[in-house]
Amino acid sequence: MSEPTHTKATTLGGALTILFANITSPDIVKTIVLTGIGAVVSFVMSILFKAIVKWWKTRKG
Repeated sequence: MSEPTHTKATTLGGALTILFANITSPDIVKTIVLTGIGAVVSFVMSILFKAIVKWWKTRKG
C-alpha cells in the first residue's frame, strides 16, 4: 500500500470504529422504526398524488 492509501484506510477504519462504538441498540431500533414509517408515508403519498393527478386530468377533459 502506498502511504496516502494507508493513511486513508487507517483514518476510515478509526472513524468507523468510533462510530460503531457509540451507536446503542435503542438508536438502531429507533432508526429502523423511523425508516419503516418513512417508507410507508412515502408509498401512501405517491399513491395519493397519483390519484389526484388522474382525477385532475379527467376533470379538465
